[in-house]
Amino acid sequence: MSPNAAIWLIAALATAGVIVRPFNWPEVAWAVAGAAILVALRLISPQDALTGVLKGTDVYLFLFGMMLLAEIAREQGLFDWLAAVAASHAGGSARRLFLLTYGVGVLVTVFLSNDATAVVLTPAVAAAVKAAEARRPLPYLLICAFVANAASFVLPISNPANLVIYGARMPPLLQWLPAYLLPSALAIVATYLVLRWTQRDALRQEISSGVAGPTLSRGGKTAAVGLGATAVILLVASALDIPLGLATALTGAVTAAAVLLHERSAPWSAIKDISWGVLPLVAGLFVLVEALDKTGLIGAIAAYLSDTAARSTMGTAAGAGAAVALVSNLINNLPAGLIAGSAVQSAHVPDAVTRAVLIGVDLGPNLSVTGSLATILWLTALRREGHSVGFGTFLILGIVTMPPALLLALAAVLLFGP
Repeated sequence: MSPNAAIWLIAALATAGVIVRPFNWPEVAWAVAGAAILVALRLISPQDALTGVLKGTDVYLFLFGMMLLAEIAREQGLFDWLAAVAASHAGGSARRLFLLTYGVGVLVTVFLSNDATAVVLTPAVAAAVKAAEARRPLPYLLICAFVANAASFVLPISNPANLVIYGARMPPLLQWLPAYLLPSALAIVATYLVLRWTQRDALRQEISSGVAGPTLSRGGKTAAVGLGATAVILLVASALDIPLGLATALTGAVTAAAVLLHERSAPWSAIKDISWGVLPLVAGLFVLVEALDKTGLIGAIAAYLSDTAARSTMGTAAGAGAAVALVSNLINNLPAGLIAGSAVQSAHVPDAVTRAVLIGVDLGPNLSVTGSLATILWLTALRREGHSVGFGTFLILGIVTMPPALLLALAAVLLFGP
């Protein structure tokens, strides 16, 4: 077997392991094992593997900061409070509760990233619909998966994949908003309308109108203030073109310290509950992509994009966005985003192509449960709450929900983009 074929085989098996999780091993084990095998077999040098790992520095810092913020907010009951506020304001209407839950999901995704929506909002929504005595809770839980992807390109901080696509060339906020605000709005609204239509029968159910108005604890209020300040700081950092990873890590650490000092709490509980395995998982994927680059894959994709974009920017953007949306569901959007991001950065394609690729990576995973890390994390959170959604059930719903949102978002990029 040639070295290139061996790299492809190991990368494919490692990626499949991340998605399928054979033997119930965690995702991180497969990604790290794949990277380690590549180094052990000398298919990639330790120096090149380290180069791949270091390319993800900004992503690691971003994830650390966001996970710390999300865990502190969860520990102080902020997400439970947000979900309970939605339930208490539903007034006994299942449809109104659906709309309010979707709105909360949008806010959490936009300002805390899609992974936070999947991990910490899902159990909060499960608790809220239980308090509302909803006999069919699935429509509300589905929101946590679909909105996590649909709202994940409103801001640069809404999805770690955004950092991967742009790398060191992340547009400042005042360039980002004109480029993505309309596509994001269309994706969010389209996803809501289709999801609401598919769940129309379940939303005819009766729910309790006597849900008690929640009280936010002192620690929760401090966490809310800290999160608000963090959002402002990150928006300023984005506007000034300051790398978001370091800014997120620092603001997350400062916010967590402020909450813990205010509550006179030890940090160990929050630190223990952070999903630390996400960091080596992403590092392992960076190494796999670095190895694939050595086979010429990324160079070939970059050359193809550059050539086709020179002939038709709109055609290349539409095709690339649709293709990466589908590929994300086959290999997960993290490796798909790493490969696509490296390719568009190497090809120096027009901005419309890069924006279409980002939308495909962010929104495409709403097709299947294997599409994004956020959806995989959502499934794990569901199981902890005693619920489950099968691959086929999600796929049928995704086939109806994802394409309209993707087409509208891509059309907005191509027809109305700056």
